[in-house]
Amino acid sequence: MASARILVVDDEPNARGALRTILTEEGYTVSEAGDGVEALTVLRSAGADVVLADVRMQRMDGLTLLREARESGIDAAFVVMTAFGSIEMAVEAMKAGAETFLVKPLDERAVLVVIEKALEKRHLVQEAASLRARVRERVHFDNIVGDSPALREVFEVVQRAAPTRANVLILGESGTGKELIAQALHELSPRKDRPFVRVNCGALTETLLESELFGHERGAFTGAVARREGRFERADGGTIFLDEIGDVSPAVQVKLLRVLQTREFERVGGTETLKVDVRLLTATNKDLASEVAAGRFREDLFYRLNVISVTLPPLRARKGDIPALVSHFLRRFTEVHGKRIQGLAPGTLQALLRHDWPGNVRELENSIERAVVLAQGPYLTTDDLPPTVLGARPSDRPMSSLIPGGTWQEIEKQAILRTLEVVGGSTSRAAAMLGISTRTIQYRLKQYAQEREESAAQTSPSPGNGPES
Repeated sequence: MASARILVVDDEPNARGALRTILTEEGYTVSEAGDGVEALTVLRSAGADVVLADVRMQRMDGLTLLREARESGIDAAFVVMTAFGSIEMAVEAMKAGAETFLVKPLDERAVLVVIEKALEKRHLVQEAASLRARVRERVHFDNIVGDSPALREVFEVVQRAAPTRANVLILGESGTGKELIAQALHELSPRKDRPFVRVNCGALTETLLESELFGHERGAFTGAVARREGRFERADGGTIFLDEIGDVSPAVQVKLLRVLQTREFERVGGTETLKVDVRLLTATNKDLASEVAAGRFREDLFYRLNVISVTLPPLRARKGDIPALVSHFLRRFTEVHGKRIQGLAPGTLQALLRHDWPGNVRELENSIERAVVLAQGPYLTTDDLPPTVLGARPSDRPMSSLIPGGTWQEIEKQAILRTLEVVGGSTSRAAAMLGISTRTIQYRLKQYAQEREESAAQTSPSPGNGPES
């Protein structure tokens, strides 16, 4: 508090000087003004944390100064000073927003106590406002969990780009959360109260995608029994997010380019030109620059889309975020499925950290949901995790080459792992195909994981047992 700025406003020079001496000795930065008009000039140019203002002054009194300051957006704390005969005016000043009042002649100790309390209250108010701002900001990123440097860079770009009209191209592997970034860009933009429309371009044929984006007139094609509004029309005034933009056909690329250039389009089978005001966000897991070089994606469209690019890191590049993500998904799915899971059993987090997560955050999310559903106790164990997470991988050698001279355990291991790969990791389906119990497969997977850990421990050099120099 000692570095706080105090403005003393009084038309008596001696009174101002006495207060300056007291406050300066306490370490405060003190400025002076002879009346309300002069004080407003100081406040607008240099500001202040606390204003000590006399009630009765020439040109502009303390009460008028307070009202003018509040109308100008000046949030300094006000303490008014008054003689006994002006207490009613001091009370009126408090109703207008003053913190308190001091009665002249002033008591030095009372002055210091009042200023300290005013500064403390001001600090609490500012801290609360800052916290509310952080909470509002967090709302837009509440599903994007993590604090790794790579993710913080993404957040910074999003916050800077969101208030603008610029097109944003979101890049990253499948499952990294590209749609969540698109939602954050919309929620942090001036368009947040307007529609946010999503389109998965990779899930539709060329004809269906064109109709989905731009709409169609009745009779435009077989099955078009009525006019239909397209996604661009629905997004008017808001944001449209085109996922898997790299899968769009050349014909649709041409129409997208026109919308970006002119903000105009026609429905399929129609002649009426429609105008829209939309912000375009796109995403892809493809290398669009390579697609342009190969002639599969228009160069002019690429540059229109790529005004600002955001690249989401894969989960393997930010494994430090895995504990927070696991905690986030654990809370969500215990509530969704009505389970009482208290946390992870020893060794479970280590297994999650060892996995490279080729499916990224989506794979981790599905793995935790599966574990929550299958868990029989209050803690998730490695037995609850998918076999692929435990590191069950097929051998590079063909199975036939393992049979001659191979041990029964080796043949069994390969049969289990390869069958699990075929059925997508389902132990029940693998058990049915192999004619054994699900419990046997789960036991074997646990055994294989232990063998890998023991093997890794044996091959790792112990401290102090390195090669001699």
